[in-house]
Amino acid sequence: MGRLILNADDFGLTSGVNRAIVELHRAGRLTSATLMARAAATDEAVELARSTPTLGVGCHVVLVDGESALEPNQIPSLIDPRTGGFYPTLGTFLPRLLSGRIRAAEIEAEAHAQIASLQANGISLTHIDTHKHAHMFAAVLRPVLCAARSCGIRALRNPFEPAWAVRAAASAPWIRRSEVRLLHWLEPAFRRIAAEAGFTTSNGALGIAATGTLDADAIRKLVQKLPAGTWELVSHPGYNDADLARVRTRLRASRENERAALAALKNFSDLEIISYAKLKS
Repeated sequence: MGRLILNADDFGLTSGVNRAIVELHRAGRLTSATLMARAAATDEAVELARSTPTLGVGCHVVLVDGESALEPNQIPSLIDPRTGGFYPTLGTFLPRLLSGRIRAAEIEAEAHAQIASLQANGISLTHIDTHKHAHMFAAVLRPVLCAARSCGIRALRNPFEPAWAVRAAASAPWIRRSEVRLLHWLEPAFRRIAAEAGFTTSNGALGIAATGTLDADAIRKLVQKLPAGTWELVSHPGYNDADLARVRTRLRASRENERAALAALKNFSDLEIISYAKLKS
């Protein structure tokens, strides 16, 4: 029997995202969410997480497109001097990372600050992942794992989507599917580094290629094809409201679509639905 984690990213982004996540969890359509430590509705998400103990909550470590937990002068290599925040896209972050201009010690310090901030607010974190899946790159993965390990966390997202799941994302733009396939060559190093650090992860993530186009039909195809092992369905549900309009994101109308698609899920009779809290069991 396959096992499936139903996870929503961006918990804390807006009140509308928070509301969608909690509603879907209470309806049995989400088991897990990853919480941003420095977003507009983080405080509300923390309160909701504390009052919803059945929802597994991880830390959505943000190193791109967001605000830092540490003061910018403590992590200068991560900060865009034009804005005082993180660099806005992976396209602006990666050249700095791969050329060695971003310091591993600053990644570790910032990740530790974000994780510790949530823990200090009473959140028992089940796992970690990263915004934009930045931890697929070894130069991010190693310091983030060091930070997580020092905070007592031993589970993380495997952000790589298998080829069969990418093929199921027929409505996704071809360039998105091509990017996901291309990045798959990083997975062997990811698995080795995670294992060496003593971390548990899943067999892979589903819905990565379909981000922005994930609908009920795509989820149905993914679930129907699910092989043995433990997999994570990655989603971004929310309400497309005035708060979301103020956030820089390409996922606006699609958050409503994903919310509706998850709400329409009906039958998991052949699957064990778990959260990251049960990943090792």
